[in-house]
Order: sequence, then structure tokens, then C-alpha cells
Amino acid sequence: MKLVVTDSDDPRLADYVRLREVSLRRHLEAEQGLFIAEGAKVIRRAIEAGYRPRSFLLAARWLDGLYDVLTRWPAVPVYVVTEDVAEQVTGFHVHRGALASLQREQRHSVEAILALQRLVVLEDIVDHTNVGAIMRNAAGLGWDGALLSPRAADPLYRRSIKVSMGAVFSLPWARLEDWGAAPQLLRAAGFLTVALSLAPDAVEVRQLASSITPQTRIALMFGTEGSGLSKRWSDGATVRSRIPMSAGIDSLNVAAAAAIACYSLSSRGVTGQSSG
Repeated sequence: MKLVVTDSDDPRLADYVRLREVSLRRHLEAEQGLFIAEGAKVIRRAIEAGYRPRSFLLAARWLDGLYDVLTRWPAVPVYVVTEDVAEQVTGFHVHRGALASLQREQRHSVEAILALQRLVVLEDIVDHTNVGAIMRNAAGLGWDGALLSPRAADPLYRRSIKVSMGAVFSLPWARLEDWGAAPQLLRAAGFLTVALSLAPDAVEVRQLASSITPQTRIALMFGTEGSGLSKRWSDGATVRSRIPMSAGIDSLNVAAAAAIACYSLSSRGVTGQSSG
């Protein structure tokens, strides 16, 4: 259902207002049960993953490229706007010229995630770019799912989705309810819990990889850019591990570190034998 909209104050565009204002968007998206996908490729991946669209906001040049997606949902409004109107509504230049508002769903429970083999676990990582990048790394390197602490950034926020290139739609994830009990919960579920850490007793990730088998269930825990993991999570882990560094640099960006650790400890990357 194509509708040409020329007024940026049109109330039908309310789902798309001020997309860069995180606090406003957090409230609006939670209240309305929606999230925003940006770019034709990401929109397509969200639809293919089964998320139900509420509306589309498109520059005219995208109508043909998304024709098959739009025809699957003939009753969903397609607001056709100029890029100037899109910028006035969203608060930034939508250089891809394509947005969609989709119905938010929590698809996986913590219990379902704990039944998987290899997990990334994010403690209080509040930067949406890092959350999206870590989840993209995990999905691309063969990890099975993610758990997030209560204060970690929203994987379905527009920026997280964009950076992950839609990996947040395919990688199962859930949010922990009890931050403090997470290490014990993971260990009780049978995981080798690995805290990525700069602690003096941290084992090099390559050494750790040589001591485990592809069948080992691993929960790889990451903390914030500045402080790293909390003492509670670090002390509660089975083992602490580090990536060796050079040139006086003590650590990498958390998303880069996640990529290295996920590759090194993936079922394809480990070749050692269990000590048990």
C-alpha cells in the first residue's frame, strides 16, 4: 500500500522520529513494541527471519529493489518520501534511503540459550556498535548464541542491527535477569566459563585453545571497554584468558577482541585434548 508523504510532521511517520536520540528511541520502541531496520539488505534479512513489518519508509528509488518484500505484505503501508523528508523525520541523512519499522519479539529464553554449545556473554556493554559487532563476529565464526546482562545495549536498536548486518536476527540471544548469578548459572549448566581479562593469571587464548576439545561447551565472557569484566564475573569464571599484545598496547577494542577469541576457541579452531 504505497502512500506518498510530503510532510515530515505527518503522524503516520511517528515510528521513525529522531532515530539518533537513544533515550527517546528506547522509550518509544519499548512502549510501541517495535524496532527499526535500516538499509535494503538489513530490511530483507529481518523479513526473511520472520519479523513482521509495521510500515516501510522508502525513497522512490528503492521501490523496485524491494518489490518482492513489499508484495509479501500488501496491507502494510509503504511511505514514499524524498530523502530530505526522511532526514527531517529521522534527524540524520538516511543515505541508504530505506527504513522499516518491525514488530519487536523476544524469541529466545535464557533456558533455551543455555542448551546451546558455545556462547558469547556480554556484561554491561552499552555501546550499540560493539554489541552489534560482537554478535556479527559470533554468528560468522560459528558460535551458537549470546546472553546479555540487564544493562547491556539493545541488539534490536537500529545501530546494533546495522553494524551486525542483520546477524542479530539469526543468532539466538536472550537477556539475563540476574546479573550477579550469571557465572554460577553458566557453570551449573555445564559451560567452561572463560573471562577475557588482563589479570596476571590469565592464560593466553592460544594456550587455552590447545587444552580443550571441539566438544567443550564454552561461555566466553566480555566486559566494558574501559573497565573490562566486573570482579564478580571475572572471579566467578572457570578460567581467565587474554590475547597477547605488543607495542605497549594493553588491549583491543572489545569487538576486535571478541573476533579473535571466538575464532581461536570455535569448534573449528581448537585441536587440543581435554585434560579430563
